[in-house]
Amino acid sequence: MTQRLPTFADVEAAAARLVGTAVVTPLLRAPELDRRCEATVLVKAEVLQVTGSFKIRGAFNRLVQLTASERRAGVVAWSSGNHAQGVAAAAAFLGMPAVIVMPSDAPAIKIANTRGWGAEVVTFDRATQDREAIARRIAAERGAVVVPSYDDPQIIAGQGTVGLELMAQARGLGLTVDDVIVPASGGGLAAGIGLAVRHANPEARIFTAEPQAYDDHRRSLLAGERQRNPSTAGAFCDALLAPTPGELTWALNRQALAGGYGVSDAEVRSAMAFAFEALKVVVEPGGAVALAALLAGHHPRPQATRRPTIAVVLSGGNVDAATFTACLGR
Repeated sequence: MTQRLPTFADVEAAAARLVGTAVVTPLLRAPELDRRCEATVLVKAEVLQVTGSFKIRGAFNRLVQLTASERRAGVVAWSSGNHAQGVAAAAAFLGMPAVIVMPSDAPAIKIANTRGWGAEVVTFDRATQDREAIARRIAAERGAVVVPSYDDPQIIAGQGTVGLELMAQARGLGLTVDDVIVPASGGGLAAGIGLAVRHANPEARIFTAEPQAYDDHRRSLLAGERQRNPSTAGAFCDALLAPTPGELTWALNRQALAGGYGVSDAEVRSAMAFAFEALKVVVEPGGAVALAALLAGHHPRPQATRRPTIAVVLSGGNVDAATFTACLGR
């Protein structure tokens, strides 16, 4: 690794930088969810975050630390949508230009929202083109700073503020969190949450949730080394298509994670409908995988002498209306 691993101190510093930019998202409860899972279930609603996902946390924490000359040159990122919006929004807040490389088949709402924040969007064919190569070429031409979506210490630290808030909110309710289930793509959210959660409770278990055909974290944990997904196109959960766990994120997650789950598209659709009906929130497919893993019974009951407390993260809510209403119809 050419970069240092972030620490809990980095997460605390990120939280201070994010005051006034990111919102403290609520923990949601639903009696039906507790009943079905035989546990106290806390739902961290990052769907209510600025830009509709947790990504503003890492993006702003990274961009706010750029020098004045770096800000003038601007930033370049690649993303299927939520990191795109996070970087675009952070750049807008800080008054700097941003170019985002996005797949041409990304949800229209994510492309439109990214442009709405003032970023320049460059599209590519994810089946035949290399998004990272395109972004790095643009950055070299413009002298801009590349902002990765997960494999960066300050991105990971920013995402870790989700876990920092979660544990503080649980303590305020008089609860000790036993397990946390986190959606995973490149692993930045899980890595950051791991730093915060395990600092607060070293006994807490952290699990990833992914689409079945893109479950590189689950397979990597079983194999003891990073595994690759066979494809990075065509998934219902469009936000979770990283080809493999990141180098930095894997170095953290291989130590912190207790396991991982793969969920079916049908289970994700059911979770999206449940979140709408029971929690009154809109969740995109990739944002619903942790809830799907819990509702579908993939997560075993923790061995706790008391009623266990399980937290799940709803990581994003940027979904096209047609996709969302089709899930409700099912």
